[in-house]
Parts: sequence; C-alpha cells; structure tokens
Amino acid sequence: MSIALYRIDDRLIHGQVVVGWGKPLNVGFIVLVDDTVWASPWEQDLYRMGVPPEIEVVFASTAEAAARLPEWERDPRVGILLAGDIETLAALSTNSHRVSRINVGGIHHRPGRSERLRYVYLSDAEAAKLKELAAQGVAVTAQDVPTAAPVPLKEFT
Repeated sequence: MSIALYRIDDRLIHGQVVVGWGKPLNVGFIVLVDDTVWASPWEQDLYRMGVPPEIEVVFASTAEAAARLPEWERDPRVGILLAGDIETLAALSTNSHRVSRINVGGIHHRPGRSERLRYVYLSDAEAAKLKELAAQGVAVTAQDVPTAAPVPLKEFT
C-alpha cells in the first residue's frame, strides 16, 4: 500500500491517531517525524506505549524522513506519517520526492494563532505556508477524524 495519511497533529501519537485513523486504515506502521522526539529515547518510549504491538513505530528526524520517504511509500503495509507542525511536512515537500497530500488534524492554540476550525489554530505565517504548499500542488485539507468530511484549505485559511 504505502503511506495512506500524511498528518499534522501537534499531539503526535495519541488515541485519535492510533484508534481513529489507524484502525480504519488497517495501519501496519507509523512514522513520527520530529527532531526532538527522535533525539529522546525517553519520549520515544512514551509514544510507543500508546501503540499496539502489531503496529511498528519509526521515529525519524526531518532529514532522515526526507531520505527515507520513498522507501516508506513502497512499503507493502499501510502507513501513517505524522508530524507535529507544518514546517516539518513542508520540508518533506521540497525534495525531489514531493508529498502530494497533507491532512491537518490538530494544531492547537498558542499565542499568535487564531481559531480557523475548532481543532485548527494557525498564525498568519502558518496559513500562508499551507497556501504556498497548495500552490505547489499539495492537496491540503483539515479533518480531525476519518468519519468527518475533509475541509478544503480555502475554508480555513
């Protein structure tokens, strides 16, 4: 199959990803792309605890993910690639191998961000980055759970 979902969710691995998305997609692996988590075995152990043993969890730095993306996309199992922020997935979309679709699943409130959807808060710079990705041909939608309808980028930026 390959990577069925490229998701931005600042909570990274949690129940909504594992159960809400993982079960319906029959996920065999999750790639968590986050430089801080990649460098922290302790944090990796915490995230691994929330995933059933039949699902492989791969922790990758942004640079490693850029290099290994074609490998993961050829994997016969279904996978989810998960990043905590827009910049990380944007970095994967600038290489010769381009991410073609991004699911914005949860970007929560912080100073400088405004509510765009009940589960998406963006700064003007983050909204502009998503628009830039879309202009490059990346399909960007927001969708918190698979049973909800995808929300097109133009409706939340």
